Amino acid sequence: MSCPTRAVHAVCLSLLALLCAAPAATAAGEGWSVAPAGGGRPAFYAEGAPGAALRDTVSVTNGTRRPVTVRLTGTGVPVTFADAEIRVPARTRADVPFTVTVPEGAAPGDRTGTIAVRGGDGGAGSVPLLLRIGGPALSALTVERVAVRGDRITYDLVNRGTTDLVPTLSVHADGVFGTLLDRAPRTLPVELAPGRRLHLGEPWHGRPVLDAVDVRLTVTAAGGARDTARTSARFVPWGGVAAGGVALALGTVALRVVLRRRRRTAPEPPPVRERVCEPAELTGVVR
Repeated sequence: MSCPTRAVHAVCLSLLALLCAAPAATAAGEGWSVAPAGGGRPAFYAEGAPGAALRDTVSVTNGTRRPVTVRLTGTGVPVTFADAEIRVPARTRADVPFTVTVPEGAAPGDRTGTIAVRGGDGGAGSVPLLLRIGGPALSALTVERVAVRGDRITYDLVNRGTTDLVPTLSVHADGVFGTLLDRAPRTLPVELAPGRRLHLGEPWHGRPVLDAVDVRLTVTAAGGARDTARTSARFVPWGGVAAGGVALALGTVALRVVLRRRRRTAPEPPPVRERVCEPAELTGVVR
């Protein structure tokens, strides 16, 4: 896997310098070792866009007087070997081609892995592998699922771009009678990788007992990433309301009982006698 330009070559050298602490050939068992083919490289380096297939070769050297069987695997990045298991004769070197496939839709950036080899004699060794994924750098961040839960404001941060982000958060809350919270932007102690979602909470000590509140969260990050989300909350002292309701209900019941008792003990008024008027008899005599 070669670097096509001088600029990329310089990047390769700087990145490989970080890996120089690893030996060029890792002792894996008694008398056999593993290293990048061609010699002189402390690690494997691959660079390509999403969907690319990048090829290289790993060498297993058997310096003993007997054959050794080894099995090869890749970790951290997608690796496919021409032969995942090989038998290396005595005093022989076997070169095994392999392919690193850059996942479709992978975000630009660096990924690390290893080419690991394990022998039938129980020995094991590995060589570092660094994969650099190319593509446009996009900074995008969203804040979602904002809610007020007790004495906390909870929310989710999602990295919608292709670069690692360290977000900054500001918090603002308005009640019926004015501003309740106005926290200046501050950098959060988190780092979001592309595609990562993180659930966080913001403490709110001394929140109102009775109020209608509008909360606004604003997040920003390097590269122009910015988003704002809002939510509303209603604070009601339900304990006091419940106690008042019970007292009102008890008072109503007591009033009804008193009225019923008064109706039972009050003297009944005397009956009203109706006067009967006898009709006058008409005799037909005019006087």
